[in-house]
Amino acid sequence: MNELTAANFAEVEKKITAENIEGLMQKFIDALDVDSDNSRKTYKRQIKQFFQFLSETGLINGMNNLTVDDIVKYKHFLSERVSTTTANGYLTAVRKFYAWLEAKKIFPNIAKTVKNFKKDKGYKRDDLSILQVKKILAEVRREKEKGLRDYAIINLMARTGLRDIEVSRAQIKDIRQKGGETVLYIQGKGRSSKSEFVVLTEGSLKPIQEYLQERPSCNSEEPLFTSIANRNKGQAMTTRSISRLVKEVMRKAGITSSKISAHSLRHTAITIAIDNGASLVEAQAMARHADPKTTMQYFHNKKRIENAAEKRIDF
Repeated sequence: MNELTAANFAEVEKKITAENIEGLMQKFIDALDVDSDNSRKTYKRQIKQFFQFLSETGLINGMNNLTVDDIVKYKHFLSERVSTTTANGYLTAVRKFYAWLEAKKIFPNIAKTVKNFKKDKGYKRDDLSILQVKKILAEVRREKEKGLRDYAIINLMARTGLRDIEVSRAQIKDIRQKGGETVLYIQGKGRSSKSEFVVLTEGSLKPIQEYLQERPSCNSEEPLFTSIANRNKGQAMTTRSISRLVKEVMRKAGITSSKISAHSLRHTAITIAIDNGASLVEAQAMARHADPKTTMQYFHNKKRIENAAEKRIDF
């Protein structure tokens, strides 16, 4: 197939119009070679963001006249509103969408030369001290279902390094026994099944048990942590609601830095494990990093601070 160009596009019978954009988007989503419905939902949300940008800027009425410059404008738009990681996800979705349009001889791939933003080295969220974690947990009133749930979630994330998406996906039945230990099987980021696990120590398991004992319904097929809001009571907590509740408790504890978030609990767990003697292999297994270089960043930071040259400077 010859690559489409703006010059010969006029000869193509199919056109992009405001009326058929929704249909084209759905066909693109259906054609994606991905392993899960969650991935399709993510791509759909990302493409909708692009169409929203086109609508807000008036470009949607000239879809057949878009050029690479318009994609660059979208890139600039993203840079001012979302994180680098989020922006790169949106850009990847747009590139795949236009690659699909070109493959279907609908429109040339005007996005193929637009590159992702360069990621900053290291991680963007700060970690917490053990004292800060204790202070945060002390702010949670463990008297009713909500308090017991919130405490169990924050405690679990700080002790195992779970991501909010992994907490959201967890079900009661995922708590199992392996090698004589209690573990929680999880569906990690970018995974299509629950093939990984974290070990639940007594300190992380007991608060979960106390929460489940207080909860009205505890069927093994139910989410491990459920919403108590009237409109979605009993449903799995969303990543947004998990992130929000963690941030609210942190604020109550006087921790208000923009560099501290729910994801900081993950960094905290990994850092504490390393501080207490976990090896690279052990820390990588707990963090479920695909590349050991990611885990090595924590070791490099630890060494950098311990052996800081600045400490040798005195006046």
